[in-house]
Amino acid sequence: MAEAQNEIPRREPDRPWMMRTYSGHSSATASNELYRTNLAKGQTGLSIAFDLPTQTGYDPDAPEAVGEVGKVGVPVAHLGHMQQLLDGIPVGEMNTSMTINATAAWLLGLYVANAETQGVESTQLRGTTQNDIVKEYLSRGTYIYPPQPSKRLIVDMVAFCAERAPRWNPMNVCSYHLQEAGATPVQEIAYSLATAIDVLDAVKESGQVPDDRFSAVVASISFFVNAGIRFVEETCKMRAFTQMWDRITLDRYGVTDPKARRFRYGVQVNSLGLTEAQPENNVQRIVLEALGVTLSKNARARSLQLPAWNEALGLPRPWDQQWSLRIQQVLAYETDLLEYDDIFDGSHVIEARTAELVDAAQAELDEVLALGGAFEAIDELKGRLVGSHAERMRRIENGDLPIVGVNRFVETAESPLGGEESIMRVDPAVQDQMIADVNEWRSNRDNDAVTAALDELRRVVDSGENVMPATIAVAHAGGTTGEWADTLRDVFGEYRAPTGVAAAAGRGTMGQGLRDVADRVRTLAGGPPRLLVAKPGLDGHSNGAEQIAVAARDSGMEVIYQGIRLTPEQIAAVARDEDVDVIGLSILSGSHLELIPTVVRLVRAEGVDAPIVVGGIIPEADRPTLLAGGVAAVYTPKDFELARIMSDIVDLVAARRG
Repeated sequence: MAEAQNEIPRREPDRPWMMRTYSGHSSATASNELYRTNLAKGQTGLSIAFDLPTQTGYDPDAPEAVGEVGKVGVPVAHLGHMQQLLDGIPVGEMNTSMTINATAAWLLGLYVANAETQGVESTQLRGTTQNDIVKEYLSRGTYIYPPQPSKRLIVDMVAFCAERAPRWNPMNVCSYHLQEAGATPVQEIAYSLATAIDVLDAVKESGQVPDDRFSAVVASISFFVNAGIRFVEETCKMRAFTQMWDRITLDRYGVTDPKARRFRYGVQVNSLGLTEAQPENNVQRIVLEALGVTLSKNARARSLQLPAWNEALGLPRPWDQQWSLRIQQVLAYETDLLEYDDIFDGSHVIEARTAELVDAAQAELDEVLALGGAFEAIDELKGRLVGSHAERMRRIENGDLPIVGVNRFVETAESPLGGEESIMRVDPAVQDQMIADVNEWRSNRDNDAVTAALDELRRVVDSGENVMPATIAVAHAGGTTGEWADTLRDVFGEYRAPTGVAAAAGRGTMGQGLRDVADRVRTLAGGPPRLLVAKPGLDGHSNGAEQIAVAARDSGMEVIYQGIRLTPEQIAAVARDEDVDVIGLSILSGSHLELIPTVVRLVRAEGVDAPIVVGGIIPEADRPTLLAGGVAAVYTPKDFELARIMSDIVDLVAARRG
């Protein structure tokens, strides 16, 4: 009886966050089957991954798309694909997140057009377009247009949604990839808040949104955040984000409704920390990282998607994604996490660390604003991020940053989870199928109607009018991703973002290993090696290439690095013209078996005999194929020791000079 009297009554648990899995591959039809399966397993929202041609504005038959179609997401080239992708899914009821940036206006146009064909008004649609182009310039690389035209597209989407799709989040400011690029928590907070301020200021200045509706615009801006393994610090980071956003929206924009000032964010936890070595350890990493964005009720994520344990190896299978979904479900439904108010309120430790982050992030934010804002400060911010990542790599290499299974406790039994069946492979025939598909689509549509719609789009872009109505009209007429993007390319031009390598090199982060390599380079017959670092294809994840370039410069080599998204022909021409000693290719999109042999063939055809090395997420079974095809060495994420890689490059140069 006494026990019953002392028992604390249970209250009704809070509603769980929205549970997503980030997915899409091969084709719209195959991805639709995956979405239906995931929803049946308890997923509560869609999170669509698009392939690189779709993200960078190319149709499947474009030369730039070779080897990339359907690899890291679903190809969506026209309205028919959007209809296939969402077949049987009630778009008026579903909450859909689309990870799309440079072509965000087009994909939202397709989404709206698809809904309208089903009799669903755009006012009923709920979801999010990521649409954060600044982080594309800084870290992820799927940009197309220069900063100011890109900002104009975002502003037009915000204004359109304010009037026509008020339940849609037109922009999801994304600090996720900043952390993947090495950002500190302070940099994550400051740079993403600077981006949000830049866009909101531009929306206000555009005059497209009446003052009495601006609070709703502020409330529509959401965030997409990374959560790393230091889950106490990550909890404090989210509390700092929440406090700073509340203050910014009140003081800068005069938003008086506390609900409109709420920091609304979704999460994918850290992929940067996932390891190829002992990948089974990634499971506990993912669980612990999820705690950083769920433990604090007052700063809890509104939606959460978790990577799969094997993403450092290749494309996860549906079962792997189910495992990650089940992690969320166990946390939400089996633990007592949702039964209490914020468990950190009153914690001296949490409050002190949160205050430190707020103060440091405010100082960093003030610096960015003093530079003219996020869009104006891209060069400076890129250099800072590459420098932060170089410091992180140095700490891993010298053991100051321990990673279990990588630089600590490396002894292991063979994993039963390994083998070639542990990842999914996209059938190479998908590209040919998608090329045939888009050609058939063009042959069956009303091409005069498409031409007229594209002409109107060009007029609207030239005139400065909002691009969204004309974009939706192009979608209805049967236009394609490449046609929409090319129309804007003709007006805006294309952009090449800074690499940040020059700013980061020589910042004093070099460890003893690189110093030893530098000593060797100084004595090398024939002078310092000339290293070409290149990224073929549309893969924009440049972190690895940048760190190789920084390490090579710090080692005394001459480095030629011109940034991302080079064609094999461009790489071969640079190798010829620059008289390089070694060519280093970085690729993470799964297109290595298509693109690397092409680069090798074209380089040799130019008469360049420099050894070629490759780095990226490359399955072990593909290593012999690449080596047999003329590649001198293959490096994967487990090869974290930059000094060893630099030493290997010097060995190749010495052997070649002979």
